[in-house]
Amino acid sequence: MRIEILADVERHAIAVVVDNEAGVLARVIGLFSGRGYNIESLTVAEVNAKEKLSRITVVTSGTPMVIEQIKHQLARVVPVHSVSDLTSEGPHLERELALVKVRGLGEKRVESLRIADIFRARVVDSTIESFVFEMTGSTEKLNAFINLMQPLGLTDVSRTGVVAISRGPEGM
Repeated sequence: MRIEILADVERHAIAVVVDNEAGVLARVIGLFSGRGYNIESLTVAEVNAKEKLSRITVVTSGTPMVIEQIKHQLARVVPVHSVSDLTSEGPHLERELALVKVRGLGEKRVESLRIADIFRARVVDSTIESFVFEMTGSTEKLNAFINLMQPLGLTDVSRTGVVAISRGPEGM
């Protein structure tokens, strides 16, 4: 008889500060693909122009041991300055932006506007037959909004991916 102990898979937001230079993102992402780790969300942007630093926010899932491996391997990549597991280091904020296009007429059009108002989504484009809504919030909030828009004529979605930052006065 074989007994398997299944460790809980956890979702983690990891922030990585790197040199803003060609090829760095490919090296960081290569670490994930080369080891079979999944990336659920990825965002990157320059955060310090003077020092030429960028911040990569990666949302990934794995057992606690896998998450530790990911953090240690990221820290070993040469242009990486710091690695922070925002999920395990304490309270943090996560936000995502989505543009959601909904096509509809009559009652469906009215209903999509009503739901958008409840979710605090903004109309950023409007035609006689469609709306494009802009919405920011947690991944769960965006997913709920998108799911409600599907029966009302959802035609397209574009999402930024998660950005995250720790709460409180301390920085990375």
